[in-house]
Amino acid sequence: MKTIYVGIGELAVSRNPEECIKTMALGSCVGVMTHDRTSGCWGLLHIALPESKINMTRAKAKPGTFADTGIPSLLREMRRAGWDGKTRLVVRLAGGATIMDPNSTFNIGKRNLLAVKKILWAYKLGAIAEHVGGEISRTVTVRIGEGKVTLSSPSIGEWEL
Repeated sequence: MKTIYVGIGELAVSRNPEECIKTMALGSCVGVMTHDRTSGCWGLLHIALPESKINMTRAKAKPGTFADTGIPSLLREMRRAGWDGKTRLVVRLAGGATIMDPNSTFNIGKRNLLAVKKILWAYKLGAIAEHVGGEISRTVTVRIGEGKVTLSSPSIGEWEL
């Protein structure tokens, strides 16, 4: 089975049942997994920050870095891969942890989650499952042929989302 690795600020879309899409070490970052049951298309986005206004140059070069540019990019790629834009996408979320100081006013994980949910809401989308927050790092694997999303963490093990 071929694995497509998604780094920070990157996304991948596939409908090949012989592939899986994987992103590692989601701490305060948020993984957005999308699935179109009609076309069999899956997507995975690794968001690092909530808003692109802090670095528009970076947003243009690597839109997946930010929630407000990454989610529209993911949806465009889903359309290119076969999603008709009309059927309801199945969305799952992971990450958004508080890895550093939980009392920090920055709390990037929480801000990332709020931004992701707000943007999904604007597209009339919501997550059917999520494993978010806390203080753990998560690795996400989308197993296209099996139609499953699995998470793993050194402190917990592996489980299905």
